[in-house]
Amino acid sequence: MLAAGTIAVLACLLAGRLILPGHGFTPARGYPLLSLGDGPVLRAAAGSVLYLALIALLSLGAAAIRDSAAAIGVVLGLLYLFPVVAELVTDPHWRRHLKQIGPMTAGLAIQATINLPSLPIGPWAGLGVLAAWAAAALLAGGLLLRLRDA
Repeated sequence: MLAAGTIAVLACLLAGRLILPGHGFTPARGYPLLSLGDGPVLRAAAGSVLYLALIALLSLGAAAIRDSAAAIGVVLGLLYLFPVVAELVTDPHWRRHLKQIGPMTAGLAIQATINLPSLPIGPWAGLGVLAAWAAAALLAGGLLLRLRDA
């Protein structure tokens, strides 16, 4: 996943660098060209690769369920449950908290390059939350395999 993610992210950066200036996103209008030399862009690119790898590890942990449909349902449920419930909650404190602990919303914070103070969680902290979910899934999957298939 790391290799495929790296190729995909680099291809997207190249595509963005080539396409965006033709649509008005130029330095003359206040939009710098996409470059890995730019700190936030490098963090977002490297973090996107790590995000994909962590989602793969989360899925690997869920694969111990053995039923592929159930494992896919569990992973998609984990990823999408928190953002959906967060949108249904009216209390801003709880909405922010749900976005902070949800694996998808927290992990995707790594891709932000502007308005970082408005995020529910910081980029690296969000990736840490996703890493914790992946570690928990791997631990649970390992325990399931050990107890069931010993």
